[in-house]
Amino acid sequence: MQPNTLLDALLAEAGMSHAGLAAHVNQAGRTRGLALRYEHTAVSRWLKGQRPRGQVPDLICEVLGGRLGRSVGLEDAGLGLPGPPSPHTTPLSGFVDRAAALWRADEQGRIRLLTAEAVTGTPAVIPVWEWENPPEDIDVSREGATRVGPEHIEILRAARAHYELMYRRAGGVATRDRIVRFLGSETAPLLRGSYPDALGRRLHRAAGSLVAVAGICAYDSDAHGLAQRYFHQALRLAKASGDRGLGAYVIALLVNQSLYLREHRQGVAFAEAALRAAGRHTTPALAADLYAMQAKAYAQLGDTRAALECIRQAEAAAERIRPGTEPDETGYVQPGLVNVQVAQALLSLGDLAAAHEQAAAAVDTPAHDRGRVHRLAMLCEVQLRQGEADRAVVAAAEMAERAKGMESLRLRERLREVREQLLTSGCSGAEETAQLIDGALRVPL
Repeated sequence: MQPNTLLDALLAEAGMSHAGLAAHVNQAGRTRGLALRYEHTAVSRWLKGQRPRGQVPDLICEVLGGRLGRSVGLEDAGLGLPGPPSPHTTPLSGFVDRAAALWRADEQGRIRLLTAEAVTGTPAVIPVWEWENPPEDIDVSREGATRVGPEHIEILRAARAHYELMYRRAGGVATRDRIVRFLGSETAPLLRGSYPDALGRRLHRAAGSLVAVAGICAYDSDAHGLAQRYFHQALRLAKASGDRGLGAYVIALLVNQSLYLREHRQGVAFAEAALRAAGRHTTPALAADLYAMQAKAYAQLGDTRAALECIRQAEAAAERIRPGTEPDETGYVQPGLVNVQVAQALLSLGDLAAAHEQAAAAVDTPAHDRGRVHRLAMLCEVQLRQGEADRAVVAAAEMAERAKGMESLRLRERLREVREQLLTSGCSGAEETAQLIDGALRVPL
């Protein structure tokens, strides 16, 4: 049985104890002529995934709906038929409840969430297809307990900037718990609040952007199934906002995850969907990243012509980037990012000279420490492939120093890869540099 996270979240929102729900269900049953004698232990079983029989699921929804002041359906309480509906086919209000349930379950550290694998095939494609295609959300206004104002949206935007900066400096492992707590305590009540359509779209945009960062942190923590669910949530919120550019940004995150999971054809298809559906709303920075990631995918698939064409498109888009004209979300596309992406594609194609030129250009461009670690790792790999072991040792030593203090499983993976490459090369200084990397890896996360 799967834990009923939806019922758990509704209980928490209603401020009702297990014993309290049992007593109210018994009382509601008496009005229907039912002699029910449930206690808190029964509620515990429901929360573990057991579905009560007869009219009891309806009574539970009636009790919770009365306490919350809104209609609560069987699906909303996790008491419907097995198999969760797609986030996009769920009405927006029901989607918000399901999203909040996930945030609460994540905050509670449910191990199944952290160990779940990312879905592939049709379940992975449907959220992207539904973002791209009708129907649109005609009206996202809502009535709730909290009256939402522009100041609340600014809080969400400030939170996103705060947690993104924390992620870059400290890593996703250190940041994830904090952003998830914020989603549950601050974001969920706002999404369930009162707002007109226009303000609601701004609210959903700010919330979607914040949820995307939570997905990035989950990805950085090696929780790929959870990260994918956050990205799908962010995509649904982007659709509700009406901002195609935000949706394309979220898909870029899905493309990056697809490439990491070696789902290269899926990555190409997602990138094409983002570029097609967002159209003129795709900024130069986002287009550059999408084309660069497509180039990496095509290179892995052995399609040299397509890879080189995507490299050309990525470089042309990068030249159009103008500081101050991009949204907050595409701030990660800093100078040099496209270079390191292109270097990786060229390395896969076997063009070592061109890969070295791009990797060196990336390292010569200023970047925050996290980005610099990836760039140095790329340069080190190319130099080792070229037989320039002495220069690779220098790059690896700086990489190890820059990575200190960051709690990121992705960066740790890069460090281990470089360490293995150095030791395999048998070059002078390899052992000493490997010890530096071991120092950066010594503290457990």
